[in-house]
Amino acid sequence: MSGNEFYDLIILGGGPAGLTAGIYAMRAALKTVLVERGVPGGQVAITKEVENYPGFIEIGGFDLCDKFFQHAKHYGLEMIEKEAVCTEPGLDYHSVRIADGTLLKAHAVVLAAGGTARKLNIPGEDEYFGKGVSYCATCNGFFFRDKTVAVVGGGDTALEDALYLSKITRKVYLIHRRDAFRGSRILQQRVFEEPRIEIIYNAVVASINGGDDGVRDIALKDTQTGAQRNIETEGVFIFVGFAPNNQLVPAGIKTNRTGYVITDEKCETDIPGIFAVGDLRQKYANQIVLAAADGCTAALAAAHYVETRKGGQTCQDDGSSHEQNAKQVSQ
Repeated sequence: MSGNEFYDLIILGGGPAGLTAGIYAMRAALKTVLVERGVPGGQVAITKEVENYPGFIEIGGFDLCDKFFQHAKHYGLEMIEKEAVCTEPGLDYHSVRIADGTLLKAHAVVLAAGGTARKLNIPGEDEYFGKGVSYCATCNGFFFRDKTVAVVGGGDTALEDALYLSKITRKVYLIHRRDAFRGSRILQQRVFEEPRIEIIYNAVVASINGGDDGVRDIALKDTQTGAQRNIETEGVFIFVGFAPNNQLVPAGIKTNRTGYVITDEKCETDIPGIFAVGDLRQKYANQIVLAAADGCTAALAAAHYVETRKGGQTCQDDGSSHEQNAKQVSQ
């Protein structure tokens, strides 16, 4: 790689969305590079088990990510294992600057940096991640069937996942630091009516305790009196927020109030040729299969965009040109 490289497409992020975009981009014969500073796979790579990705009844998160990675490598996708520091939009082309000073240029860019679950930053949280501590009920709830779990949080996600877990577990402790939930009234009412959910107000988790076999209990501290007590639980589901990794999103691209990028149905932002996918993009749910779908969509749309930039077929008003291109790439 020289100091200045020109590509058809630059993909920033090597999670399921970015790797899928790479697969489809290579199949579309785009000169593509994927930039990922860490281990390919993103958050999924550190997930113990995945049971809701089509085609795999059960597969380890790292193993699933490795399949994405190997599939992309099979098509010869170029990958740069360095940190991207900024995205610079332009009229003729877009640029991405790497931490070592390298400047990459391309017709199109796919932002696939994902997001990060906010942590409690308490003793035991990192130690027991994947051994009872989780940030995704739909991903890991099944492993706690007929067991006792704790849900930490007071927003819609916490309430929804407490209700979800109540259907498969023996008991759910719903722990909130205040004396009232922030979630919607209808979700609160459902929580109040669910006999398997025990609500603990005005409490924070001080530590997560366990052993070689995983989580055994959590220490709670009353926010009003300071009193502490322990409750036995085999799982701790933490929902205190999720932050999109939007540091590489350039100015001029619309985001919602929580920082997620707003796109159209092609995953394209308000800057032509720049796409946002996966957990970085505003959408109904964050799941691996949806991230992969975003990657596919963005790559197909980017292929069409690059084609028009290079003076190929012009975009038809009825979308027929894009539809034909998508068919050719997917075959």
